[in-house]
Amino acid sequence: MKFLFERITYPTLLRRSLWLVVVLLSTLWASAALADHKSNHVDVVVEGLSEKAETGQLVFNQSCASCHGLNGQGSDAGPPLIHSIYNPGHHSNKAFYRAVTQGVQQHHWPFGNMPPQSHIGFSEMTYILSFIREVQTLNGIETEAHRM
Repeated sequence: MKFLFERITYPTLLRRSLWLVVVLLSTLWASAALADHKSNHVDVVVEGLSEKAETGQLVFNQSCASCHGLNGQGSDAGPPLIHSIYNPGHHSNKAFYRAVTQGVQQHHWPFGNMPPQSHIGFSEMTYILSFIREVQTLNGIETEAHRM
């Protein structure tokens, strides 16, 4: 979270902004090129997010999109998180925190194990989770009772 609160000079801000634009445009282009509606990709609607979720979107797209795709839509490297499998009744908020801090064994998708993400702190995870849950709701994903 340090990068959100540190005093930034104009040249530093400009470099970071340009870098972020390049990364986002590259990710958008790659996502569009690779999407082809594979089973590991979903179309995601993102609009009208709260301030907390918007911050989470930025952190997610910087820290998680390389595997889980822009806005959690999935990629060839990781599953979509805006998917009914990840509804709060099946994957609780605690499960998301645990996946980030401890990693998780492959169990729903054929991408292999997810390693711990030690670069993501608790407060960043809180923003990311707010983003994921709001976008799930926007895309019609509701809490369902877990069935085994």
